[in-house]
Amino acid sequence: MQELDERIERAVGSAPLRYVARRGGYSTADRYSVELADGRRVFVKSAGAAHLAGWLRREHEVYASLSGSFIPRLVGWDDDGVRPVLALEDLSDADWEPRWDEARVAAVVDALAEIAASAHPPNTHSVREGFPSLFDRWRAVADDPEPFLSAGLRDRAWLDRCLPVIVEAAAAVDPSGDSLLHLDVRSDNLCFRGEQVVLVDWNWASLGDPRLDLAAWLPSLACEGGPQPWEVLPDGGGYAAFISGVWAAVVGLPPPETAPAVRVMQARQLDVALAWCERELF
Repeated sequence: MQELDERIERAVGSAPLRYVARRGGYSTADRYSVELADGRRVFVKSAGAAHLAGWLRREHEVYASLSGSFIPRLVGWDDDGVRPVLALEDLSDADWEPRWDEARVAAVVDALAEIAASAHPPNTHSVREGFPSLFDRWRAVADDPEPFLSAGLRDRAWLDRCLPVIVEAAAAVDPSGDSLLHLDVRSDNLCFRGEQVVLVDWNWASLGDPRLDLAAWLPSLACEGGPQPWEVLPDGGGYAAFISGVWAAVVGLPPPETAPAVRVMQARQLDVALAWCERELF
């Protein structure tokens, strides 16, 4: 790991002494908690795949300009043009276990509100501009339903009966706005330091309606023993349709090589989101 040693020392100003691999996320990016010669400990993330490297560059842009109790502190950065190295405040001592009670759910809701009110990092685009493929996902299912049906979450009779209503509800959602969104809120992307919520993986930071951040989080919250989506976001049928479409269009496709486990997670969350649609729209 000599090359990584040199890159980290260049980024943070101290030589690495010890690496501890850290799991997290669904990508194949390398993640380490690194003990430095000067006594500090930092979290280091690095990736060589072109799109993952691009995400790291975007993360660095966000960390370099955004500050608050909800985001780790940027410690260092090195980019050789191929494999960027991002060094952040180490959060190994924080609580990463998804134990959801009323106070913790409220803390995440408060953190999302604080993020929404924050100043925008440079080059932060609207959700529609930055992620146009998120829109009209249920129409893609209508055009080719087989991948969705192959996941086994709902049958063809259900799809024939429910799809027109869900397509209409999703199309009626306008997630535009000028609030800052994290856009990838999940338990593996957040931790607790005391009562304070800290979010990581900021490469999808965008501008939009704060309800989108909240709605996108709620299916994973329910999967982990938290409240059901409709208990946290009442009258959210439109967002239930919008969010479920994001997963419905891809859940039956082969996973990307850089995120081999992502379809399993998407299927679990989609099942909750479909139940949310059924409750709110039918």
